[in-house]
Amino acid sequence: MPDPLSGREIIIEFYSIGPLVKVSAVDVLTMTEISIQGPASAGDAILKKNALNRLTYILRKKGLIV
Repeated sequence: MPDPLSGREIIIEFYSIGPLVKVSAVDVLTMTEISIQGPASAGDAILKKNALNRLTYILRKKGLIV
């Protein structure tokens, strides 16, 4: 299955809050923003993947992507 966010500009920001990391992701085209939190021990790659999965879910829910 192709990546639904392929070719889209996504801004990702990591913000450490003690043992947690808040990850925000913004789809520049639609200005849709999501944020998730996870343990800092999970690592940036896992947190980024989870944030992008959440952004994909929200964009699909709003009917902005297929």
